[in-house]
Amino acid sequence: MGKDKHDGHLGAVYGASNPAQVAQAYDNWAETYEAEMRQAGYRHPSIALALLARHLPPGAGPILDAGAGTGMVGEWMGIIGYPVVEALDISAGMLAVAARKGVYTKLHTIALGTALPFAAGAYAAVLCTGVFTTGHVGAEALAELVRITRPGGVIVATVKGTVWEGGFATEIARLAGEGLLTLAEETAPYISMPGEAATAPSRAIVLRLHA
Repeated sequence: MGKDKHDGHLGAVYGASNPAQVAQAYDNWAETYEAEMRQAGYRHPSIALALLARHLPPGAGPILDAGAGTGMVGEWMGIIGYPVVEALDISAGMLAVAARKGVYTKLHTIALGTALPFAAGAYAAVLCTGVFTTGHVGAEALAELVRITRPGGVIVATVKGTVWEGGFATEIARLAGEGLLTLAEETAPYISMPGEAATAPSRAIVLRLHA
């Protein structure tokens, strides 16, 4: 997988070669992350929230914000009708910023792509924005997210094009073939931040777990 060309904190994140380096890069970025990403016109949170609101009834919960970071998505959840939301992130520094917002019922410092300490069907929905991207998490994390989502629930995720083509679409097809889920919606490809190279656009998807 080729590396995206970025400088500063984002370059350090994309250049990380293992989960420990990813966590450290985000820890170092935590205090300025939101201001920088908002200034860059970061689109994933708003697109994912729109999809969630379209596919999950208001009041459903609990919801897991998997890859919550500083809580850019979480701070809107209660406003649009989802008051019970937990946060999971690899970076303790990012979660410390998220905790200040007081919008999450629980915080979990855990890396995706490993076994998760949650019961099967624990969540009405899982929201995963900006995680399935360069140097982060790939298709290996999807089966666990499916396991912890209850029948009839949804997984809303943004997926970088290189990750999609690098096994993510194939994993969705495998899980669908096993009768576990349906790809309920897929957006047109889009650039996550204006000005970013258009060589590997992202897409946002909704997976519906079979009841």
